[in-house]
Amino acid sequence: MSKAFIQTSDQDDKAIGIWLILVALVVFTMIMVGGATRLTQSGLSMVDWKPISGIIPPLSVEEWQAEFDAYRQYPEYKLINKGMSLDEFKSIFYWEYGHRVLGRLIGLIFFIPMMYFFIRKKVKPELKLPLIGLFILGGLQGLMGWYMVKSGLVSEPEVSHLRLTAHLTLALIIIAALCWVAWGLMRPQKLSQTAALPSGLYRLSWAIFGLIFIQLMLGALVAGLKAGFAYNTWPLMGAAFIPEGLYAFSPLWHSILDHTMTVQFNHRMVAYAVFLSVLGLVYYVHRHNMVAPIKQAAWIVFAAVCAQIIIGIFTLIYVVPVSLGVLHQGGGVLVMLSMLFFLHQCRR
Repeated sequence: MSKAFIQTSDQDDKAIGIWLILVALVVFTMIMVGGATRLTQSGLSMVDWKPISGIIPPLSVEEWQAEFDAYRQYPEYKLINKGMSLDEFKSIFYWEYGHRVLGRLIGLIFFIPMMYFFIRKKVKPELKLPLIGLFILGGLQGLMGWYMVKSGLVSEPEVSHLRLTAHLTLALIIIAALCWVAWGLMRPQKLSQTAALPSGLYRLSWAIFGLIFIQLMLGALVAGLKAGFAYNTWPLMGAAFIPEGLYAFSPLWHSILDHTMTVQFNHRMVAYAVFLSVLGLVYYVHRHNMVAPIKQAAWIVFAAVCAQIIIGIFTLIYVVPVSLGVLHQGGGVLVMLSMLFFLHQCRR
């Protein structure tokens, strides 16, 4: 990805960078709405995927009734929401509808400006492939979203937690790539060209970023398995810090991916590891008396991690209310982006 950066400060690069940041903001909103859709149990309310005509919601009583009748044919209505009124159905329908409309909006606000920049020859050769790659990733994300929803339209009215994790992971990759490319265009000067940075700083930073990314994937597993609704105490899980019955499934990977207790325990432990790692990073940059932008970026990461841990604890002990659950999901994305910004500051 570093080859995609154009080491100039011309107005075209800045314009493209600002556009990519705006796209990233809409993607962030999409992630938050996705969290609300999941927590309000709205994700299976639209049982068809209509990429073009689906942009228009039901407008008449007859259209609403047809949409509701289609929903009533599937397990979520039969097993969970039997007897739901049409007005109650509308309240969950609009969350999923909003989520899908945002997805289409992202496609438009990416594709139309991209074509403008290409046609006007404002995109340097090194940047063309990354932009096309980002557009392809966006399309794949739409397909992944429908693949996830399909898993809940069969015998069990629950989407696959593994598909949900894949869906969120791809969203994280997209928003990270958008920001990385945008920052490279808007902040082309590398600090390593003007300030001496320890040789191990970049590798250490990537290791911490990898740990944070793993933690976000574990959070998606927690969400998919609804593991946050179990063991709603902290710092203990039930009566112990390390509860009995961990890693109960065999083989080991089965427990890591599918065992509710183990998934929540791993999410907690990696949170502690992230905190200690970032605290060590702050100490490292101060011990080596690095330049102010590096120190500031490290403190931003530390503040984001501390806030996220506090939100996570309250989300757990209050048994995952929608507001805190959405805030926790968004906070995780901000932690990742703050660490990515640190990496960008110290890139070579």
